[in-house]
Parts: sequence; C-alpha cells; structure tokens
Amino acid sequence: MGGKSSENMTRFILAATMSSMMVAMVTMIVTWLNIGLRSDFILQWAKAYIIAWPVAAATGYAVMPMARRFTSRVVTLMDGTA
Repeated sequence: MGGKSSENMTRFILAATMSSMMVAMVTMIVTWLNIGLRSDFILQWAKAYIIAWPVAAATGYAVMPMARRFTSRVVTLMDGTA
C-alpha cells in the first residue's frame, strides 16, 4: 500500500481505535447513570456501544482532516507565527 490508500487506511484505523475507546467509556458511564449497576447492565451497555461505535467511527473518519487543519491553525496562532 502506498500513498493515498495508506493514508486512508491509517486514518481509518486511528478513527476506529480512538472512537472505540471513547465510546466504550462514554456509553459505560451514561448507561450507569441511567440505569445503575443492575443485573442487565452489561447487556444494556453493550447495546449502546454497538449502536454508537459505528456512528462515532464514521464521524471520526470524516472529520479528521478538518480537525487536523483546525488544530494546526490553533497551534500556529498559539505559537504566534500566524
């Protein structure tokens, strides 16, 4: 793999990995806040995770180039080199 396809695969893996970890934590906390630690907690959390992760991964993949540009501009402004 070279060039653009390698860059896209890297972006996909990064979006999938980051979103998986963030969605796991957020859905776990929100599920706990909503239902508490009852007997079906893991099942309810897993359902929320399975729905949320693909949405978060696709969103992360789509917005990553814009987020990188925005981050670069902010860092440039903070460094005073704009």
